[in-house]
Amino acid sequence: MARKSAAKQLFRGAAWALAFLLLAVFSVLMLFRYVNPPTSAFMLGYSYANPTKEIEHTWVSLPEISPWMPLAVVASEDQRFPDHRGVDFSAIQNALAEYRAGEGLRGASTITQQTAKNLFLWNGRSFVRKALEAGLALAVDALWPKRRILEVYLNIAEFGPGIYGVGAASRAHFGISAHQLSANQSARLAAVLPNPKVLSAASPSPYVRERAFWIRGQMDQLSGLKYLKDL
Repeated sequence: MARKSAAKQLFRGAAWALAFLLLAVFSVLMLFRYVNPPTSAFMLGYSYANPTKEIEHTWVSLPEISPWMPLAVVASEDQRFPDHRGVDFSAIQNALAEYRAGEGLRGASTITQQTAKNLFLWNGRSFVRKALEAGLALAVDALWPKRRILEVYLNIAEFGPGIYGVGAASRAHFGISAHQLSANQSARLAAVLPNPKVLSAASPSPYVRERAFWIRGQMDQLSGLKYLKDL
């Protein structure tokens, strides 16, 4: 009887802890739907690893960002962004099928997943982190409009060592405001997102130039600025 009582109390305590955690996550997500996050887990991680270096970060609202920039990241990172619900299960299935066929395992993270990861989690390939990322992405998509997801993503994504957000990136790499970015400049910024600590938009390598050219072509194939106008 004592063991059953202890197990019941333990289960009840775990249930209350889980309920509290879910309520806390819900509250933070609802807050960040309307209030701009002052920092992110990735920014905090960079500051911890580089205590003597300053982070470059300036928040820019979506209407003040060139419309080419959200199109560029969607064309580059997540072309089904307007349609999926935070996690693109079709892309995951395709990636697993390619892996089983002997091809390399490619990423299938959506912009929503990357937003959740950059904002709350850590970098890495563990199953636990990917599961948390997927769960948070589903919650973010349920609670935030698509435009808000893009706005937060563009303001916390890393575009270079210590350079976070398109506002700081456009200044650092091109000496202009985010509102002034051209289609080609937006494509070049999007091209460095897979590895911003190594790739540079200001001094693009042949790989970055080739990838930016491909992104620019995808932007046109997605019908240009019309693609995101209904978000």
